[in-house]
Amino acid sequence: MKKLIALALILSSTTLFTQNKTKVENKTKVENVDAATFKKYLDVKNAYIIDLRTADEVEKKGKIEGSEHIDFLAKNAEETILLLDKKKTYMIYCAGGGRSADCVELMVKNGFKYVINLEKGYDDYKKQGY
Repeated sequence: MKKLIALALILSSTTLFTQNKTKVENKTKVENVDAATFKKYLDVKNAYIIDLRTADEVEKKGKIEGSEHIDFLAKNAEETILLLDKKKTYMIYCAGGGRSADCVELMVKNGFKYVINLEKGYDDYKKQGY
């Protein structure tokens, strides 16, 4: 009986260790950065840049060079985000930081590796002179 209890304890602790290890391995690295840091990262990070604003916002205000457009308010936005390669690094931004914060949450929930969020958005980025 003692051997059976000891075996059960060993198995349960091994399961807990394995579960914790898996959680650590799948953890998304998220950086919420200011405009200056985002600009610096554009030059040094090997990342995909995603503009989450509407087409109208992009047309009227411009966009960060090299960014791809995914309208986060579109019906298929979440599906489009989830089709991205989760192992890559993404730099994301919207107008003021709200949509990109929601996108960070979606990406973390779905196991993306590394996300850099322009915390105050494109409007602040432009206001800072970039």
